Amino acid sequence: SLVVPERFVPRARFPVIDVHAHTYASTPAEVAEWVRVMDEVGIETTVILSGATGARFDRLVDLYLKPYPKRFQLWCGIDTTNKEAADYAERAARELERCYQKGARGVGEITDKGSGLGRNTGYGDAQPAEPREKRLHHDDGRLDPFWKKCAELKIPVNIHIADHPSAWRPPDARQERTPGYQRFNQYGKDVLSYQELLAHRDRLLDKHPRTTFVFCHFSNQGNDLAAVAKVLDRFPNLYLDIAARHYEIGRQPKTAAKFLVRYQDRLVFGTDLGREKSMYQQWWRLLETGDEYLPGPVWWRLYGLELPETVLEKLYRSNAKKLLNWQ
Repeated sequence: SLVVPERFVPRARFPVIDVHAHTYASTPAEVAEWVRVMDEVGIETTVILSGATGARFDRLVDLYLKPYPKRFQLWCGIDTTNKEAADYAERAARELERCYQKGARGVGEITDKGSGLGRNTGYGDAQPAEPREKRLHHDDGRLDPFWKKCAELKIPVNIHIADHPSAWRPPDARQERTPGYQRFNQYGKDVLSYQELLAHRDRLLDKHPRTTFVFCHFSNQGNDLAAVAKVLDRFPNLYLDIAARHYEIGRQPKTAAKFLVRYQDRLVFGTDLGREKSMYQQWWRLLETGDEYLPGPVWWRLYGLELPETVLEKLYRSNAKKLLNWQ
């Protein structure tokens, strides 16, 4: 019965660079339709985190980059095949350089939810779990040449570490997220703990201070902004994207607004939620207005952050302009 003011924000206050999207369009017609929606809502450039290498990456170059070189950035993945071989590190770095020459301007989204890179992600392409001693985690020494090559090429890396902490709790009626999210649940599986994965993150950041890392979804610590603030303070090469965590910041509007103001130079905007016009417009309302009791994507109601224009402009655009490789 609560009646509150509602404001419709059709277009973002400033041109936006969305740093977290995936291959939501698979045909030229779908890509063209996506660009039309981007024009309507104010998205200047979308970063496609393809995670792809080899022929799959090359096909995406033809689909996205060749027809729309200024509207999309394409990021590649890591070749994890035959990772036990003696030449693995050299081969992975060589494929990165090949993708860079084809147009890749970043690496990501590189995911580890406890089973190692590229496994048990919650999506249909996940592979069966390996024995723990064979798993490849972000701070594995075999990847050191790869991360160093990223620094050499001046390309950032988007990393998904762990998941929302509720994923390590039983998937019952007391879950924080709706049933649709339970495909990401890790409870009872042979995976690293949430805390162990965050420790892998910190070791990676410490080992590779010259490499720029963007940890997506607030590094899956959006539920505890004071904790992730300490990580930002410790590692100057760490940036965060806010993608798909509106249900966290929108439930703590005062705390989140202070956090976004304090770390306004270390945060970038991302969606990770498809390409529907209404999805983008929900973000604009959350970030730009002070509306109360907004419908959210999970079962929680959200509250607008009403961010200052200077913070919005950095979040939407300026930070990405500085952070991303545009050459």
